[in-house]
Amino acid sequence: MKKYVIFILILSGTLAPVQNAEAANPWAAIIKAAIKKVVKAVDLMIQRRQNRVIKLQNAQKALENTMAKLKLEQIADWVKKQRDLYRQYYEELKKVKAVIAYYFRVKEIAEKNSRLVDEYRRVWGLLQNDENFTAQELAYIHQVYVGILETSAKNLDLLAVIVKSFTTQMSDAKRLEIIEKAGRQVDENLSDLTTFNRENVLLSVSRTKTAHEARVVRELYGIQ
Repeated sequence: MKKYVIFILILSGTLAPVQNAEAANPWAAIIKAAIKKVVKAVDLMIQRRQNRVIKLQNAQKALENTMAKLKLEQIADWVKKQRDLYRQYYEELKKVKAVIAYYFRVKEIAEKNSRLVDEYRRVWGLLQNDENFTAQELAYIHQVYVGILETSAKNLDLLAVIVKSFTTQMSDAKRLEIIEKAGRQVDENLSDLTTFNRENVLLSVSRTKTAHEARVVRELYGIQ
């Protein structure tokens, strides 16, 4: 990510001033709206699956209570009759719990995407008013942000595929592969944004003239 800061210094005399400083904001708004839809859908599915687990667990308790009331000589015959039912129950319970785990992972990835957008908005808003950067430098910073947000939008496309996969035929292995790919990409994207922001803040600090100004800039951006 240090290359971004180096490019800022090199390109400061060649890039045109920012023509539309809010060009990345439509991306941010679109991503935030999509994230809300994904999280809402996942929350609803989690609730449904959790209700299914509760229902299955209640059914198990009812079966166990019935068994406890049987006489010893009746238990063997009763167990034989209920064996298939128990097997189906445990298989279904295992499947439901696995799906819930997938849902929580998807929600976690979506929320990381949301943090990414929030962090972009916070720092970009400060950078635009930072006198330690020229208009040309801000133009380049803005271009980098657009690229990061576009990648974030692609991550949401993967999440949408995962959510839809629970209502279509898809193997657990394929679903897990997509989830892990989306997770890796959002982690890398968030790391790139965080590093890029910090490099720009440190560059601003290095351009301050006094220790007091440097301290003010650090406090403004929230870094130590």
